[in-house]
Amino acid sequence: MSEAQPNPAPATPGISDRNWIPILAKYWKPSVTRSVVELFITIVPFFLCWAAAYWALSVSYWLTLALSIPTAGFMVRMFLIQHDCGHGAFFEKRRYNDWVGRFLGIFSLTPYFVWHKAHAVHHAGSGNLEKRGLGDISTLTVAEYQALTPLGRLGYRMYRHPLVLFGIGPAYNFWIRQRLPLGFMRSGWRYWVSAMGTNIAMLIVAAIVIYFVGFKAFFLVHLPITAIATSIGVWLFYVQHQFEDTYWNQGTDWELQDAALFGSSHYDLPGILRWFTANIGVHHVHHLNARIPYYRLSQILRDFPELANVRRLTLWQSLSCVKLALWDETARKLVPIRSV
Repeated sequence: MSEAQPNPAPATPGISDRNWIPILAKYWKPSVTRSVVELFITIVPFFLCWAAAYWALSVSYWLTLALSIPTAGFMVRMFLIQHDCGHGAFFEKRRYNDWVGRFLGIFSLTPYFVWHKAHAVHHAGSGNLEKRGLGDISTLTVAEYQALTPLGRLGYRMYRHPLVLFGIGPAYNFWIRQRLPLGFMRSGWRYWVSAMGTNIAMLIVAAIVIYFVGFKAFFLVHLPITAIATSIGVWLFYVQHQFEDTYWNQGTDWELQDAALFGSSHYDLPGILRWFTANIGVHHVHHLNARIPYYRLSQILRDFPELANVRRLTLWQSLSCVKLALWDETARKLVPIRSV
């Protein structure tokens, strides 16, 4: 690996000069009432949409597939509530966060404790070239890519291909990989209990539904829902950190606040998509203080409008991020493989 130069302060006057972490601390406290309402308006519509997609089998499978889209949206929203629970942001008491997170993990195909620990590693080292790996989308520097064998380059190109990254990869990750506590196989029994407990609960729920609707109907309905939801989830995670002028640094040059502000995007989505994705697009603020409930993130942008334009990406602009795959340590930006 070539030695990276310190990443200069991004050209956003006044933003990086302020210590945002204590400023945002007052927003962390969740509202029990609001959290319960958010749970209700997510879980109940998910089951209703699932039932509607099953009913649509008797009309047209195309109608079932159409209904899979909003159902997948509610599944994504359940995962993002689970995400807030993992940060201790959804309820004030940890045990409430943990039990709600475990319950939602049954439907998001995600063992709560395993994911929570892996995601904590991501937050602790996001944007740090020396802490890549667990909980991240694999990203090589230009020098690392050039040092690979031809076969290694081919493997990396295949991994970063959109069909793999947003199609095959999400299905593999959520359907297969997360059935084991990979990354924590030798880290203690709690990880195995989390993974195996989630697997057993998923099988019980699936068996109950199959008993009433049948094996074929269950998979005709549920497979497209989970395929769409997992792809959306990976896309969101990708675009939150994989954009051209993102932030990467090494060792002592890495700064937590700069990594949060400039290594995480403000994915400014249309209103309905912001709702389904639980404001996760306000990702730079989330990385500044992960204990802020997602329903307070919009208020922060209103109170501090200068944050709204930091690393802002629209839905249309985000599509250009697909081609980016390598960190250029000289140009200090992500670049396409074909540019190397």
